Amino acid sequence: MAHSLTETFAEASNLASAKSTQVGQPARYLFASALAGAYVGVAVVLLIAVSAPFAAAESPATKLVQGAVFGIALTLVVFAGAELFTGNAMYLIQGVYARTVRWPALVLVWIGSLVGNLMGSMAFAALVHGGGTLGSGSGSSPTEVLIASMTASKAAASGPQLLWRAVLCNMLVCLALWMANRATSDMAKLGVMWWALLAFIASGFEHSVANMTIFSLGVFQGSTTWLELARNLLWTVPGNVIGGGLLVGLGYAWLAGPRQPVTGDAAVATEPAVRNVVDEVAVDAA
Repeated sequence: MAHSLTETFAEASNLASAKSTQVGQPARYLFASALAGAYVGVAVVLLIAVSAPFAAAESPATKLVQGAVFGIALTLVVFAGAELFTGNAMYLIQGVYARTVRWPALVLVWIGSLVGNLMGSMAFAALVHGGGTLGSGSGSSPTEVLIASMTASKAAASGPQLLWRAVLCNMLVCLALWMANRATSDMAKLGVMWWALLAFIASGFEHSVANMTIFSLGVFQGSTTWLELARNLLWTVPGNVIGGGLLVGLGYAWLAGPRQPVTGDAAVATEPAVRNVVDEVAVDAA
């Protein structure tokens, strides 16, 4: 049995309230967000390491292999606990809809998690580059060639293409989180997240936080620039908000039932209970 839409929405809106409280401790919140950026970076590096030989051989299985291993990204974020911007695009919109979160808090959480994700992604990419695990620096290894190819492909896409790919990406990522919250066992949570991430990677959609690591690796090896990363984020961040926040977050908030008239005082009064929910339900840390 899965949790009902109403139960899942209530849990998500309470989690959003807890996140709005946590952002009041900026140093801790940035660190939690940096961890999420690094965890997604782990998935990016794994994807590159295992699929580079397939890409070099021009194998049609390349995208399938890449999608099959990327599930570790949400697995780490959800079960270890970290603050991922793309997931927060859904949760905070649902909190605003439920009136457990106000708009200024939404903005703070979104900005804090996005900045922290960028810090963690860049730091992790620097460590990987320093360790030389994805190439010797010559630019000719299969992994370095794949990184250059990936960044060149993203740089060649038009702005509207990046936007719509980002919409589709975070629709799937937030569906993964929504389904995981509806699931009642850890194995079910792992399964639904794996399938959704396989779909977005193999389909070639755009995840703003994953791109932070991909472009950072490209910059460190000399195959792209920080300006290209900034251009990519200019289009993919809004797209991720639309796909995760509006299509999934607001869509399922509406499907869950009538909007409840929760007052600001009532929302504040629920915070201690919300913290207990967050402590007890590990999957909701994403």
